[in-house]
Amino acid sequence: MLNLLLAIIPGLLISIYIYTRDIHEKEPHRYLIACFGFGMLSTIPAIFLEQTGVNLGITESPNVFMTIAFAYIVVACSEELVKFMFLRYYIYPHDEFDEPFDGIVYAVMIGMGFATLENILYAFSYGTETVLVRMFTAVPAHAAFAVIMGYYVGLAKHNVPKKEEVKYLAYGFFGAVLLHGTYDFFLFQENIPALASLAFVALIAGIYYSRLLIQDHQENSPHRKDFPFIRDSTDEDPPLA
Repeated sequence: MLNLLLAIIPGLLISIYIYTRDIHEKEPHRYLIACFGFGMLSTIPAIFLEQTGVNLGITESPNVFMTIAFAYIVVACSEELVKFMFLRYYIYPHDEFDEPFDGIVYAVMIGMGFATLENILYAFSYGTETVLVRMFTAVPAHAAFAVIMGYYVGLAKHNVPKKEEVKYLAYGFFGAVLLHGTYDFFLFQENIPALASLAFVALIAGIYYSRLLIQDHQENSPHRKDFPFIRDSTDEDPPLA
């Protein structure tokens, strides 16, 4: 029971935190819950895709190029793709997705649903110590991946011309994959164990960058009562991490 609680609490706390950051217009609870649930469901196709990659022989290895392929393609691409699909094709078309910040909110709900079920599986397989470590590493990492994805998906829907939409959707997907793959690569590589510490550097950088993206959408929300202008699509956006 304790392991189950420890597995669930981090994702819920991060979800609540992001919900409180949506300071101008809250999203309907039914959509938040649905996105969290879809995030949990997304672990199923992700596991299938990852297992397919492993069956093809792409896995952790002393061969650094094999480990890169495993981290970025098999794990990061698989997990971020299924989360992106739910974000893009479930909630993106809804009218309630009515400002750029909503991209962050819904992406994080999906990401935390994914991380929570993943955490539960780890809790039953590996026990308390693993769940405690993931509480401060993997779960916040999934939140950072989601903020990056959601930031650019929010821009794609509301702040760029239609012809630029696909490009910004791609920024969101590949930005999340880039951070996710980098984080995982340093954990997976077997050649220099000390490099594992760089995973925490990637995590901290991702969290810092995520806070900047959250602040940017907060400050430029069209729902702000003192919002002085509608942000122009030519305004410079933060670069990809």
